[in-house]
Amino acid sequence: RRKDLIKVLKNMVEKSKISIRNIRREANEELKKKLKDKNISEDDNKNFEKNIQKLTDSNIENIEKILSEKEKEISQI
Repeated sequence: RRKDLIKVLKNMVEKSKISIRNIRREANEELKKKLKDKNISEDDNKNFEKNIQKLTDSNIENIEKILSEKEKEISQI
């Protein structure tokens, strides 16, 4: 039963990661449109892309931490 719960949890985590990556992709596409329309400079574009990547990495890292904590919690019960 616990192993099943952990599998469900990992599946949920993977879906969350995919959602975060999709949001990153959409944000980067929006930046490309703004760059193409000359609404932002190339330097700004690079800075925004770096910030988006940092946010993506930190959110995925947070999800991984929560996953490991919940796995331990489920295993100990």
